[in-house]
Amino acid sequence: MRNRRKRAAGGKRKGKRLLLMAVIILLAAGMMAFKGGISRTADESLGWNLMLVNSRYRIPDDYSVELIRLSNGEQVDSRIYPDLQEMFDDARGAGYSLFVRAGYRSEEDQENLMEDKIEAYRQEGYSQREAEREAEKWVAKPGTSEHELGLAVDINAEGQTDGNRLYQWLADHSWKYGFILRYPAEKEEITGIDYEPWHFRYVGKQAAKEMYEQDLCLEEYVQ
Repeated sequence: MRNRRKRAAGGKRKGKRLLLMAVIILLAAGMMAFKGGISRTADESLGWNLMLVNSRYRIPDDYSVELIRLSNGEQVDSRIYPDLQEMFDDARGAGYSLFVRAGYRSEEDQENLMEDKIEAYRQEGYSQREAEREAEKWVAKPGTSEHELGLAVDINAEGQTDGNRLYQWLADHSWKYGFILRYPAEKEEITGIDYEPWHFRYVGKQAAKEMYEQDLCLEEYVQ
């Protein structure tokens, strides 16, 4: 009888330890998710044009893209090229000179860009961790950049065109061609990226129209 009682007490203590360990693991997992430490794999369940990629959704390892090269050497997903060309033609017709400063990037390109940005902050006197935090405000971690999808373009003004006026025209009209201003100033807490008036993402004309009319960023629209 005494041995059975000892075994029962030992079993209860073991059960409590297991329960405590499970609680600790769940709390740790929750904290990682809260800090953006968990990165799930993005998918195309809503369509290739609405794949959400950010600090919490990585590009699938088997993702592939058929690229088309622009006149200045930059590349984009071939599926967005006709709408991109139409947007550029109409912008030029409205009196703006513009070009794609950055289109598709490989994961290696993104990694090099991140390292360069971190080093630039290090040169300004930031510690390594501080430099990484600052760099991540402007550069997506490799594997989480929309540029790696071929669906995002950074657009710059050229010649005598005023950049601010160009960005305003694009913000007002890009939805007509299936593009959205991906990182608006008022959505920084949601996107996790500081305001980038030059960064436009293709989502398709219907989705872009709805996002523009309802003032939604991509995270809000798909989730």
